[in-house]
Amino acid sequence: MPASPPEHVLSGYKVLDFTQLVAGPTVTRMMAEMGAEVIKVELTPNGDHSRHLPYVRDGRSAYFVQQNRGKKSVCVDLKTAAGARVVRELVAKVDVMVENFAPGVIKRLGFDYETVRAINPRLVMCSISMLGQTGPMAHKPGYDHIAAAYAGVIDMTGYPDASPVFTTMAAGDVSTGVHALSAVLAALLWRERSGKGQWVDLSLVDSYFHYHDLNVQLLTASRGAVRPRRNGPHHYLICPGGVFKSKEGYVFIVALDQQWARLCKVIERPQWATEARFATGAKRSEHSAEIIGTIERWLQAQPSDEHAIASLEEARVPIGPVLSVERAINHPQLRARRTVRTINDRILGEFDVPGFPLRFSEFPGELALEAPLLGEHNAEVLAQYLGYSAAQISELEAAGVLRHDNH
Repeated sequence: MPASPPEHVLSGYKVLDFTQLVAGPTVTRMMAEMGAEVIKVELTPNGDHSRHLPYVRDGRSAYFVQQNRGKKSVCVDLKTAAGARVVRELVAKVDVMVENFAPGVIKRLGFDYETVRAINPRLVMCSISMLGQTGPMAHKPGYDHIAAAYAGVIDMTGYPDASPVFTTMAAGDVSTGVHALSAVLAALLWRERSGKGQWVDLSLVDSYFHYHDLNVQLLTASRGAVRPRRNGPHHYLICPGGVFKSKEGYVFIVALDQQWARLCKVIERPQWATEARFATGAKRSEHSAEIIGTIERWLQAQPSDEHAIASLEEARVPIGPVLSVERAINHPQLRARRTVRTINDRILGEFDVPGFPLRFSEFPGELALEAPLLGEHNAEVLAQYLGYSAAQISELEAAGVLRHDNH
């Protein structure tokens, strides 16, 4: 009989997942969305910390569900010899291992790269931490926004005469997870060619610093003559480029040199297109107050924000409404593309989560995935991967080496 077609692009790959909260679970969640079999190793007694993050109902966290759909949970006490042996045996059976403990923790647990490589030379191990595995501060623990602070990102956010601010999203965690996914996939590709696994080291600070598209080269190439700065709702160097008060709310407009003349025509200032003082983005920034004020008066004089947006879009000037989370969730484009996806959890019922952001022509559908209960797959994984009998598994659970729960 011909082989069954794969469910998705990573079908057949096996992942051992030591991750928790956001950055690490992003890697393994996306691999699960692509068909990989992900075994989530949760430490007794409580498992992943995100099992207790809001929104929680009936002991079930929607946060955990969003980050861990499609994974199998094994809850084990690694402080016991039997628990450590179970995980060592699993290491031998998988292609990828991902962890996002603070540096040094995975070694204390007995599963640093030198140890797991000796067990499985083809293993790709991925470590995610705030500052990376090397350098004088590598040992420091931390979270997303602390990394943003180290990377000079928070200092670039907010008004120039007030405190810096931060976004209430895990942008660094999620994007570091995506960076890590690309590293893991590249390492798997290299393994296909060489037969060798390797260790990939991802840092939130490295990922965040990568966001400086203008700032670093402006400062260093100009020898300090151009100093990046936070500038409130408008960019310090690109004008117009920022948040504008409209008739009904706010819109974001960016008009670079190639769009400037078209914008001038729409807002009824065609003469500005040929004026020397507005010839470049840098020059326009010197007159930003005049430009911003004029654009906002034009926006507020329009019949509606929809009309204003349509007028600028027709002229091919980039513009978009500043949507609330609620409005974004219900936006027809995001719904049509399944950027927002409605899932049905066995405990929480239906609710919306961010959809899978990658698209594959050969695998246009989505897999039916469900988040695990704590230790739900102890018996399945140990029997399938390691050949443990039901009696052996029951003995391990009775001894507290394995644990399972109902939420």
